[in-house]
Amino acid sequence: MATKKAAKKSSKKTASKKGSSNSSGSKSSSKKSSAKKSGAKKSSAKKSSSSRKYSPSAGKDVEREMKAMKQGKLKSGRSGKKVTNPKQAIAIGLSEARKEGKKVPPKKS
Repeated sequence: MATKKAAKKSSKKTASKKGSSNSSGSKSSSKKSSAKKSGAKKSSAKKSSSSRKYSPSAGKDVEREMKAMKQGKLKSGRSGKKVTNPKQAIAIGLSEARKEGKKVPPKKS
């Protein structure tokens, strides 16, 4: 921080000695305006959803499966292998919520 301030002060001093403060000022203002434009694009691309994607009860199903995975009790499908990946535990919880008819977005294919 201190080095940036010192650099700005030294550039102002050299610009005032030369008598052309407009050239250094226009460069910094163009950088600021381009930064503002890029920030505006990011905020406009963000969409806000007014309703829930998942029901609270679906979240409880996922939470239950995560606890079972951490305890080492969660098994996967026909093979019965132990689930160790948290993403897989979440997928199992959401799948069970879908079977029970709870509000969950459709499966990505």
